Amino acid sequence: MKYVIYTLLGILQGFTEPLPISSSGHLFLFKNIFNTEMLQDLNFEIFVNFGSFLAILFIFLPDIIKLIKSFFMYIFNKEKRKQVKQEFHYCMCIIIGSIPVGIMGLLFKSKLESSLTIKGLGVSFLVTALLLFIVKNANGTKEDKDITYKDALIIGLLQMIALVPGISRSGIVLVGCLLCKLKKEASLKYTFMLYFPVSVASMGLGVLDFIENPASSSLLLPYILGMLAAGIVTYLSYQWLSSIVKKGKLWKFSIYCLALAVFIFIYFR
Repeated sequence: MKYVIYTLLGILQGFTEPLPISSSGHLFLFKNIFNTEMLQDLNFEIFVNFGSFLAILFIFLPDIIKLIKSFFMYIFNKEKRKQVKQEFHYCMCIIIGSIPVGIMGLLFKSKLESSLTIKGLGVSFLVTALLLFIVKNANGTKEDKDITYKDALIIGLLQMIALVPGISRSGIVLVGCLLCKLKKEASLKYTFMLYFPVSVASMGLGVLDFIENPASSSLLLPYILGMLAAGIVTYLSYQWLSSIVKKGKLWKFSIYCLALAVFIFIYFR
């Protein structure tokens, strides 16, 4: 049963990670419904998050390689600056968009996570539902190259809201992108470009925790199964999200988050 449960939890993490419905919020909800120690296992959380990270990295690897090469080419090769100016500008937008949540995360993330209650989670799902509903008719015209530093800052400031547990990071960033008039495809790409700095920082802290509290050897296989499940399902879940966003059906997640909030308020009354 241990292997089955860890695999199922990996599937849950993988399915919810890319979607604008908060993977951490779902794990917290399951923890409160089933009250199992497995859901309170920080080492397992590190493994499944790493599985999701690898899947999203695989999806965007060509873009990331191109952006990194262009970024350093712009800095160190003056002759080719004009060729890579757009990519350098996009990299700067990623940096600007990541700074606010980075600062606020260092200052308040642990306090916010420790103060989460199940009713607070219900409120977070309501907020996510409202924000996703607001942009249901958004139809921007900006491409990747049209993102401004102002757009990046606005989106970065909005991303700070996702530090509140239960509010989806991908959801809030997608909302910010659409409010800044980015096209749906450009919004989706920028949302996950901002995922990498946040995820790398979180995993760095997670590795430090893992070094201090290494996993039991008897749990390594269940952890790896959970990680593989999370990676595979994250990849598939992203493809589904991409299709929904391009069709302008993001509002469907608004209905789901609303239903989840209602369930929480009734079940935990």
